[in-house]
Amino acid sequence: MFPLKDDIPTRRFPILTVTIIVACAVVYFFFEQGLWSLGETGNERVIEYGAIPYEITHPGDECGATTDGQVVCQGQPGVTGTPPDQAPWWVTVFTSMFMHGSLLHLGGNMLFLWIFGNNIEDSMGRVRFVVFYLLGGIAALLAQVLIDTGSTVPTVGASGAIAAVLGGYAILYPRARVITLVFIIIIFTIIELPALVVLGLWFLLQLLPAFSEPVGSTGGGVAYFAHIGGFVFGLLLIKVFANRVHEDYETQRRIPVY
Repeated sequence: MFPLKDDIPTRRFPILTVTIIVACAVVYFFFEQGLWSLGETGNERVIEYGAIPYEITHPGDECGATTDGQVVCQGQPGVTGTPPDQAPWWVTVFTSMFMHGSLLHLGGNMLFLWIFGNNIEDSMGRVRFVVFYLLGGIAALLAQVLIDTGSTVPTVGASGAIAAVLGGYAILYPRARVITLVFIIIIFTIIELPALVVLGLWFLLQLLPAFSEPVGSTGGGVAYFAHIGGFVFGLLLIKVFANRVHEDYETQRRIPVY
């Protein structure tokens, strides 16, 4: 299921949403030097600037890749030597939000951000939106870290912060209509669904694998608990940030009464 477009117009150009999309694309193509997937340079930069739970829960102990590509960290049993210089763990909390592991990863995240982020940006001041987005990403990362504090798998991607945007959208605009591409086995169709249905199903698809796979599993490379943490953050705190909500967003669909 892929959302394609919602029906809520924005009152101003979503400059910050577009800026985040451009920044993520620039980081992926030029800093990580990725194309369809990451090469050697990209993988090195993911280890250096991605958020590694072990580094966050063991401040001062840095991680690095071995010759066979495994990530090991200072303080782990049997690990000796000094890893190459890494970005401080608190820096990676922010840099990881703008990095992605593949073109598909980048494209999917930016699609969701474009569809839902413009209205969330429009629902609050621009400074508020930046704070909301970054705090949502931090909350998402912390949720993932708390699930497996000793993980050495780098976490990258904007999906945690975007999940906060989705949670906020579900609260502010639950009855907005979203044009959605739906796949059923080998058949696909385009239908219009309430935003609450689309986002509720998305959240369910995060919950099911998150609680069915063992702790420490990479989940096919998906940080499900980061998505859950970001979404819950958005649900709980959107009303604190949103001070210029489209209260009449359903007006165009109401039947006039004479």
